[in-house]
Amino acid sequence: MNLTVTRLNGTTYSLADYGIKTLDFVIDSPSPRHETEIIDGADGFIDMGTTYDGRSMRGSFMMYAVDLADYPLLRNEVFRMFASKEAFYLVDDREPGKRWLVKVASAFSMEQMRKFGRFEVEFISASPYAESEKSTLEDGFDPTYYFGSATSMIPISQYTINGAGTTNFQILNGGDVATDPRRQYIKVEYDGVLPAELSIRNNTTGEVWTYTTGASAGATARVKLDGVRYVKNDIVSIFSLTNRKFFTIAPGMNDFTVIGGSSYVITFDFRFYLL
Repeated sequence: MNLTVTRLNGTTYSLADYGIKTLDFVIDSPSPRHETEIIDGADGFIDMGTTYDGRSMRGSFMMYAVDLADYPLLRNEVFRMFASKEAFYLVDDREPGKRWLVKVASAFSMEQMRKFGRFEVEFISASPYAESEKSTLEDGFDPTYYFGSATSMIPISQYTINGAGTTNFQILNGGDVATDPRRQYIKVEYDGVLPAELSIRNNTTGEVWTYTTGASAGATARVKLDGVRYVKNDIVSIFSLTNRKFFTIAPGMNDFTVIGGSSYVITFDFRFYLL
């Protein structure tokens, strides 16, 4: 077992490479937060819905310094690895395709045994979900990884689609929850001939996004849906020309319909979010 720490600037530490053995890494279950309402004179309560708090996890480690003089140097390196003024990513090599964005929850100390040191670290994630280490358009992304032994049962989804006019296709979300552009990373790009009205519909959720382009026949452009920011050719905001809606990508296979121009390419870049 080994943990890898990746800072937001891209600096990566494989703990084993620094003489730090991961003894255990335990992730707590999601912590539900129930909203209820009580009516006077009535038994029980009304269930108003449930959300999750952030996620807690903890690691136990043994540090192996070269000698007694090396011990404080390695200890200080550990403090730098886990510095938590900003969050960092943790990857457990038993689940190499997923990562947690965490901070250290509280102070920790090391029990020194000559040139060895044992310590435990509590981590807290603001999100109850881990995320896929790669997004759908990154090299090496494999959506079937997230289905374990059931991979043969899952149709392979493409995230780059060549279309013309009305095009139907499927997009796989291998996570446990819907990808929501208001809170999570999702970027959709349409590049090609513009119709008078561009429409992207998720038939699985019933959500539809439209853009009244006002384009002349044969006009081309790159339209980007970056979260809930909508731009044309990377510069011009088109939010006011849309229906001011958005679409999510539900867990599992999603059936999409795009009504576009005579020739275009559309791409879906997002991450899976996992319990």
